[in-house]
Amino acid sequence: MKQLNSLENALFRIGAVLMIVGLLVRLHNDMACLIIYGIGCALYALMQLRQEYLGTDFVLKRLRRQQLISCVVLLASVLCMSMQTFRYGMFQRNEWLVCLAIATVIQLYTAWRIPAELSKHK
Repeated sequence: MKQLNSLENALFRIGAVLMIVGLLVRLHNDMACLIIYGIGCALYALMQLRQEYLGTDFVLKRLRRQQLISCVVLLASVLCMSMQTFRYGMFQRNEWLVCLAIATVIQLYTAWRIPAELSKHK
């Protein structure tokens, strides 16, 4: 698995923190939440896209694909959140929470399984 350099790792962590801060800001200001959460999701997803798996193991390739699907679902949650904030489109309630929950479960699963599979192959 290709590792991120120190700058990319810092951006990855900043993105994760911004997502959490954005969700906490949701209690007070919908627009600020959308901006902070959106920037955090974009940073997080971009840094996950920068990681690569160059090996041939089927299980690790599958886990990596699941991780990328989770990134797409995270970005879809930003889109659903913007639909709720600006009252357009068909998702004007809390559908973004469903997207966030799905992405979180997949991220947690892959974060647990990828290191376990990598340690098996060493």
